[in-house]
Amino acid sequence: MRTETRNTKLRALVVDDEPLARSNLLVLLRKDADIESAGECESGVEAVREIRRTKPDLVFLDVEMPECDGFDVLELLGNNLPPAVVFVTAYDQYALRAFDAGALDYLLKPFDNTRFELALERAKGRVEAAKSAPRKIERIAVKSAGQVVFVKIAEIDWIEAADYYVALHVGGKAHLLRRSMAELEAELEPSVFCRIHRSTMVNLDRVRALESGEEDETIVILDGGARLRMSRRYRKVLQERLGVRER
Repeated sequence: MRTETRNTKLRALVVDDEPLARSNLLVLLRKDADIESAGECESGVEAVREIRRTKPDLVFLDVEMPECDGFDVLELLGNNLPPAVVFVTAYDQYALRAFDAGALDYLLKPFDNTRFELALERAKGRVEAAKSAPRKIERIAVKSAGQVVFVKIAEIDWIEAADYYVALHVGGKAHLLRRSMAELEAELEPSVFCRIHRSTMVNLDRVRALESGEEDETIVILDGGARLRMSRRYRKVLQERLGVRER
């Protein structure tokens, strides 16, 4: 293990449902002088909560876990991904999906110390780069039909709440994302997206017209032809964002 230390200490998290696998990674991490702390989670659900709470710099993430696998974890975290994610698994068939989902590296079990050190050094470099120049979020990863689909934020027309999901409407397609409307709204640029109803947000660049409806109701018409009802409580905010002055 390298002895040269960095000015910034890093916080790591190991996520794996196998106790022995977690233990092996924790031993290796705690030997490195750059690692300030190394926590552990035994499930994907626990990992999502822990990552949101502690915001670790790098995560070693198992792929196959009951109920909530590694790809589910990334989807549920949305734009709150740690700077460096390294997938750890005994199966090589997930490698392409892992890199597509934003993983920095892919450790195939069993791995030796040299391979681990290489992954860790890559992770350190990624974390340092992220801290010096925070990356701009331009897309959202959505798990669908056994694959991870990337939806460009700029291409989203409108967003609709659907029970425990939100539907991202892009052109004629809708992509279901396992996030709440409130979580997603907090991550999106308010200069681009605006709430028009408790269950609806619109991309301001897609708004083509505002139309008066019955009983003082306003209909928001988008470029693609979608007609969305706007609640009265959100009308003033939308008009201000669009530069509309009431007469």
